[in-house]
Amino acid sequence: MSEFLFLGYDYLTPGIASTIFFVYPVIVALIVFFVFKEAITKLTVLSLFITIFGVFILSIKDSVFDINILGLCIATLSAVFYALYIVTVNKVKIEGSSLKITFYSMLFSSFYYLIKALLMGGSLIIPDVKIFFNLSLFALVTTVLSILTLVYAIKLIGSTPTSIMGALEPIVAVAVSILFFREDFTLNLAIGVGLITFGVVLSIVSEKRKSKG
Repeated sequence: MSEFLFLGYDYLTPGIASTIFFVYPVIVALIVFFVFKEAITKLTVLSLFITIFGVFILSIKDSVFDINILGLCIATLSAVFYALYIVTVNKVKIEGSSLKITFYSMLFSSFYYLIKALLMGGSLIIPDVKIFFNLSLFALVTTVLSILTLVYAIKLIGSTPTSIMGALEPIVAVAVSILFFREDFTLNLAIGVGLITFGVVLSIVSEKRKSKG
């Protein structure tokens, strides 16, 4: 997931790439429907179409469909792999605590990037203390805490409810892109993020109704 998401940033703006990534709740619902034969509600189907339309709006520039197709595919792949991760943690019933699952997820991910860095001739040396501090804080907040709380949530409430609770993530992603990466806040961006968020909220309502039924 991380590999494709960061690669997607090379082809799309951070806000658009992150927003496309946040269609993963819908992908989770589709996976559990087609693979595990769990029921899918009409609201979930409606949220799927709204979300796809939101991604389409993000791709419109000056009344023309203008988006890097390769970047769109890469960002979508990132969402697919994240959805697979969520479903796997929930359905495979991995024995062990959430802390243990998070530890080994990070450990094997580190091995992957170590091998990749060595094969590509990249340096793993941290040049100064400031960068070391920034990397440590980045890893702790955006990776360790994120995945640890994700695994806890999956174990407590299941894969689909956990994924759809990320409804506010696109808003945060766009806000960060605008404030720190100076991305333009266009009308298309506002409408696209709004539609995708609304589509995910519909999924939340759908799951709530299904659980009551």
